Amino acid sequence: MNERAEVTAVEQLVMKPGTRLRSTVCQTQVIAVRSEGARYALTCGGAPMALLTQQDGAQAGQPGPASASGTQLGKRYVSADGSLELLCTRAGSGTLAVDGVAMQVKAAKPLPASD
Repeated sequence: MNERAEVTAVEQLVMKPGTRLRSTVCQTQVIAVRSEGARYALTCGGAPMALLTQQDGAQAGQPGPASASGTQLGKRYVSADGSLELLCTRAGSGTLAVDGVAMQVKAAKPLPASD
């Protein structure tokens, strides 16, 4: 099976909590924290992500200029509709996106006021 076929299989993957993915164009690695069991077209740096277990060695290029805002270690990223949440386990230069829409850093919940 060639690399493109493996990446296509990942595009059709039903995401489950605990699924680990890596970017094919930068150092980014993520783990799914929350998912509604739907199919997602997940990209990083404009290129489809691959399962972490699919180690092919070298990266296949660089993130595109429009998709190079980077990821931050330890931050949670959420899709626009809130159905998918990823935790960044290794930072990189690519931007995470679901179905072509960039994921946003999840805001911290405010602590309750103590009076």
